[in-house]
Amino acid sequence: MEQHQYKENCNEQINKQNQETCSATTTSNQRKTLTILSILGLICTIKLAIIYFQSNYNPYSTPSFCAINDFVDCDSVATTTKSVFLGIPLAYWGMFLYSFILMLLNVEKLSCKKGLGLLKVFKNPISYISALSIISVILSVWLAITSFFIIHKLCLLCFVTYFINFGIMIVATKEGFKKSLKESFVDFIDGVKNYTLPFIVAIILAGLFLSYTTFAMPFASRRLSIKHFMTMKTNPYKAKGNLLGNKNGKIRLDVYTDFVCPHCFFYNIMMHKLVKDNKNIYVVHHNFPLDTECNPYIDEQMHKGACRMAKYGIAGENQGKYWEMASALFETQPKNDDEAIKLAKSLNLDINKFKSDIHSEMTAKRLRTEIDSAIANEIDGTPTFVVNGEHYTGVKPYYEFKRIVEGK
Repeated sequence: MEQHQYKENCNEQINKQNQETCSATTTSNQRKTLTILSILGLICTIKLAIIYFQSNYNPYSTPSFCAINDFVDCDSVATTTKSVFLGIPLAYWGMFLYSFILMLLNVEKLSCKKGLGLLKVFKNPISYISALSIISVILSVWLAITSFFIIHKLCLLCFVTYFINFGIMIVATKEGFKKSLKESFVDFIDGVKNYTLPFIVAIILAGLFLSYTTFAMPFASRRLSIKHFMTMKTNPYKAKGNLLGNKNGKIRLDVYTDFVCPHCFFYNIMMHKLVKDNKNIYVVHHNFPLDTECNPYIDEQMHKGACRMAKYGIAGENQGKYWEMASALFETQPKNDDEAIKLAKSLNLDINKFKSDIHSEMTAKRLRTEIDSAIANEIDGTPTFVVNGEHYTGVKPYYEFKRIVEGK
């Protein structure tokens, strides 16, 4: 009887609120538009979450549909430290935002459900949506600036969500920014006063959860270890010459990399640090470009330009400066022969020989031999390292990488 009366009271409240706030056709259209935009945003962020997982944790993943070229590349953006905030991928924050907006659009009905009466605290849901969208647009602008000027990569799906955020802000803020912010702030303060204890509990739980995701969550220590190397712009441990490690070392480490592979960049730094930390390691490098231009064993283009870059590395090796060239290639990513020649000049290479070597049949044959050998050894991704006959594909935290190589 009490539950039936509760539902009747809720229905009366909803009808009254609808008469006050939703009687106009524009308000009804406003909610429909916000619902459509939020669903689209949710779909985009779910796809971005999948891309994040594939790019960071699946060494066998193929490029996503929005890895279009060197600049427009969602996959590369997903591997940067800018794609995570407080230990949580930005895609997950976006999923939460759009789900929360969808909840606010239906808060009147949801608050009538048993156990959800607390949702009545959201007296002006559209104002909340407006305030959230204003914040999200500001963050979107900042992320767009970061994309262009810091990462130098563009995530197409990310920019779709930025425009969705802008659309939500325009639709939800018909009565002005100032009024929306004021209403949501006053509503929030009233909610805190009426539900002080639940609010404090929620803040504590949120703080504990974010602390867990940042420092204690499984993979958090792994991520923090890898992040240390990901944030490096140059290789502080770079070696000179064609030899990396101790040629008389008892531990042989075979490595297979691709100069366009984003993970190979910081794996190269880890590898250089390892041979400085352990003088008993000898590194043997093998080119394995995931580029259809020279690799007939892959079905689709993955790292365009990797074959060309591998030839630059071989040309540098022919003049006794392979590892200087390798680190420089990872750091500068030359887009053509002219940029590679400038790089060769900075390393004091014989430019005429360098030009001749990068286009010689001997270099092409050497590269084909390395690719054939990699396939014969069952290498199917980069970076891959082989030690004691065991294959390991993908980047591992430095402490784990070191432990495996040293056999501890």
